Amino acid sequence: MNGADQIVKCLEAEGVEYVFGYPGVAICPFYNSILDSKVKSVLVRTEQNAAHAASGYARVTGRVGVCAVTSGPGATNLITGIATAFADSIPLVCITGQVNSELLGSDVFQEADITGAVESFVKYSYLVKDVADIPRIFKEAFHIASTGRKGPVLIDVPIDIQNGLAKKFEYPKEVKLRTYKPTVKGNALQIKKIVKELDNARKPLILVGGGVILSGACKELKSFVEEYSIPVVSTMMGISTMPTEHPLYFGMVGNNGFPCANRAMKEADLLILIGARVADRAVNQPDAITKDKTLIHIDVDPAEIGKNAGPNIPIVGDAKSILNDITEYEIDGNYGEWIDTLNKYREELKIVRKTNPKFVDPAGFITKLSMKMKDDAIYVADVGQNQIWSCKYHIVKQGRFLTTGGMGTMGYSIPAAMGAKLGCPKKQVIAVCGDGSFQMSMMELATMRQHGANVKIIVLKNNYLGMVRQYQHFTYKDNYSVVDLDGSPDLEKLASAYDLKFLRVLNDNEADKAIDEFLKNDESYLMECVIDPMDLV
Repeated sequence: MNGADQIVKCLEAEGVEYVFGYPGVAICPFYNSILDSKVKSVLVRTEQNAAHAASGYARVTGRVGVCAVTSGPGATNLITGIATAFADSIPLVCITGQVNSELLGSDVFQEADITGAVESFVKYSYLVKDVADIPRIFKEAFHIASTGRKGPVLIDVPIDIQNGLAKKFEYPKEVKLRTYKPTVKGNALQIKKIVKELDNARKPLILVGGGVILSGACKELKSFVEEYSIPVVSTMMGISTMPTEHPLYFGMVGNNGFPCANRAMKEADLLILIGARVADRAVNQPDAITKDKTLIHIDVDPAEIGKNAGPNIPIVGDAKSILNDITEYEIDGNYGEWIDTLNKYREELKIVRKTNPKFVDPAGFITKLSMKMKDDAIYVADVGQNQIWSCKYHIVKQGRFLTTGGMGTMGYSIPAAMGAKLGCPKKQVIAVCGDGSFQMSMMELATMRQHGANVKIIVLKNNYLGMVRQYQHFTYKDNYSVVDLDGSPDLEKLASAYDLKFLRVLNDNEADKAIDEFLKNDESYLMECVIDPMDLV
């Protein structure tokens, strides 16, 4: 058995279903070996999207996503996808081919120091130097990617190691890493302090982030807040931890969040952060969440606690484990008056948009779409104005909302939605993007067709890089620079080229009928919604 065969055996032992990637000479031994495996290969059309597709797959299945590309430009093209997964804490194992071991450092054809290049945005990386190490390395990589604060792990495998022969193959049953032992169980004394603070609080608030979803703690969170009537707000990555219309959920916080949610953050006397970073998009003034309130920060990553705001009660551990532990105590708080106040704010601070009847209102359209989608549908938002409209106006019922909030990588939605559809083929999967982000990954329409991933795609078309145009509108007084998307393709012709059904919606009067047609069965569809070029989020 050669090294490439061993890699495939490792993937089989981990229950890997798909490898998203793009072959080249330096990874060809691996792709030759995978032909004899039940592990399915998906050929993306550019390497960055291999990581995005693996990310979408990982996020909806709860399993580690896997991608594999060749050396040099194949590996460097993958970097943006790896950085995106790292910023969003998505578990990936990224396999890269590498030139012959004895040629490393010689600047030969398609050589790149990929382990060095990704050092700052992977959980760990390996350069395989001995074929006998492959089983151990892969076992460790999957363990590291999927435990603690999840994230990407890179394995760089020279071609001679892939071709090298091993005397035997034995996949380890357990991992022995002396320096890597993530904390799962929360400190019992700290948990008692949380209970005491909840007993004494009059205006508690829970701020949830993506860590709650990654730990599989949404059910526990919902049960906890319903048991004690504690209001909840979320970061962008925390959207879908709670149903949007749940009476105790008050929306997304931050610069582009809901006024009601931000006011709740300001007025709370007890703020509990669970699986959320104190990042600038959600909390642009960290001092504000420590002033006149008690701050509790629960996170599996100790490096995040106290990084931007010092909590009164820090607690390291897995969100699911800690929520389960808290519910074992009796909590005597009565927060009815606080809930009434927040409900009043919800009504008083409703966002009122000015819309142009000549175009589709993206906010109203997204809400209509949400109401007609299946309850467990997966909605994938791209980056730009479409992301903010989606965060504010998509209604999550029992499904999932995916986007990239940490890195904010344009072009994420289509490959991520494709990966999500392959991971959950029976679920309705919809990608929403702008015409700028669509053109960053429209080549994956071919991959969707090749592999039968029936994703439905909506393009909010305004012929601008809308978020940048909006920034230039306010900052440079409408002095627009390099944001005009003139020259973009006719999407109807493009859809025909990829054998996709197509719909164009020009105004709100056409929306209901178009959405019904768009959603009526599971086939792929491309819908273009023409929106006001001057619209603002």
